[in-house]
Amino acid sequence: MGNEFFKNRLNITRRHFFGKAAAGIGGLALGSLLIPKIWKGDGTDVASSPLGLAQYAPKAKRIIYLCQNGAPSQYETFDYKPLLTKMMGQDLPESIRGGQRLTGMTASQTKFPLMGSYYNFRQHGQSGAYISDLLPNIAKIADDICIVRTMNTDAINHDPALTFLQTGAQVGNRPSMGAWMSYGLGSENKNLPAFCVLLSRGRGNGQGVYSKLWTNGFLDSTHQGVVFSSSEDPILYLNDSEGIDKQDRRRMLDHLAELNQLGFDESGDPEIQAKVQQYEMAYRMQTAVPELTDLSKEPDHIIKMYGPDCLVPGTYAANALLARKLSESGVRFVQLYHQGWDSHGNLPNEMGMQAQDVDRASAALITDLKQRGLLDETLVIWGGEFGRTNYCQGNFTPDNYGRDHHPRAYSIFMAGGGTKPGTVYGETDEFGYNVAKDPVNIHDFHATVLHLMGINHEQLTYKHLGRRYRLTDVSGNVIPGLLA
Repeated sequence: MGNEFFKNRLNITRRHFFGKAAAGIGGLALGSLLIPKIWKGDGTDVASSPLGLAQYAPKAKRIIYLCQNGAPSQYETFDYKPLLTKMMGQDLPESIRGGQRLTGMTASQTKFPLMGSYYNFRQHGQSGAYISDLLPNIAKIADDICIVRTMNTDAINHDPALTFLQTGAQVGNRPSMGAWMSYGLGSENKNLPAFCVLLSRGRGNGQGVYSKLWTNGFLDSTHQGVVFSSSEDPILYLNDSEGIDKQDRRRMLDHLAELNQLGFDESGDPEIQAKVQQYEMAYRMQTAVPELTDLSKEPDHIIKMYGPDCLVPGTYAANALLARKLSESGVRFVQLYHQGWDSHGNLPNEMGMQAQDVDRASAALITDLKQRGLLDETLVIWGGEFGRTNYCQGNFTPDNYGRDHHPRAYSIFMAGGGTKPGTVYGETDEFGYNVAKDPVNIHDFHATVLHLMGINHEQLTYKHLGRRYRLTDVSGNVIPGLLA
């Protein structure tokens, strides 16, 4: 009876079996191509491995984040407020401030004199976007960028605000945006890290950057950002020591891997295998990095576009050009930190110097990507951790003033990668102090960036200490108005 039961239930011919099984076998083959280690079966925790696939068709494949550390003033860049010039020196109405908190630097002030921009604004492009004369080159690409004027954050001081912007939390030990991208999407180039970090310092008052901004947090350490040095040798200790050739290095790594495997078999610590992967990545980078970081081989018209500083290691221009080369070579997330925007005093002079450092190269990067046909698949982000107050910090002088921290509303811009070009999103009130229309908080920003990369922000999670974490915590909405 048992045989008769199965015969009736499984009335499958050989032709039918192979016809149905073909799709499954093809799927296995496709999976092995997209994620080479998917069938490795080495006993590592699946939850700690890169997911390696977008959840739906992405608009962007890679991100270049130009983080303007120290918070550039929106009133001198992208948020034109003629009323501030008209009411120059008058006190900010209490009805506008609404008792919102202040930093310790201005909490003792009894007056909050309104301060218009030292720089003129003009309309640019078919969009008619107002952009300050401080940024003439970015103004020329107005129709290629999407200006967001209503960013807002929960933090009012640099450390928690920058940490929040980069990790989705104001405390440390959370994975950074780049680490989440590496974990969620993996790498496009096995010879380069998925997440690279470039540092430059401007001539203004600087705020420091620190490793928790590009940390892997509780993800495997393979997802941590790899920092490139500002020296002529971008990756320190990458070259073999004198007397060691490639074959010696290979044999050493093989023996080291065998010893580490013994340690892993005994302890089961996944970080042991992560360390082996890092050794192997460094070995492969020995071949890829020297040629990639040699900017002197770029054509003359590219050097002219970025400016002569692009040949000086460690400058913003050099890092912007290097960011393009890294992205073009398949690096998933390139984070460029440029310090020097903390203008509590002497703002016209300090912002003027900062703009000279970043304006030309920022516009050149977007133009360069566009002419190479890469802008559509590369998301470029430009902006700081919060904005600046519309009133003067300290003594009021029309030609030499400063602005304090302002988390309630500030401006950034995005380009390429599925964002809507030639648009201005959101409105602040006539004083530029509060959001009047279409707010974008940090979690919304992260949700939108992940969406552009083909990821549902609610589904990119990692279980740690009994809780499932994500970049957007328990909040965040994709902003349709930013999408092309």
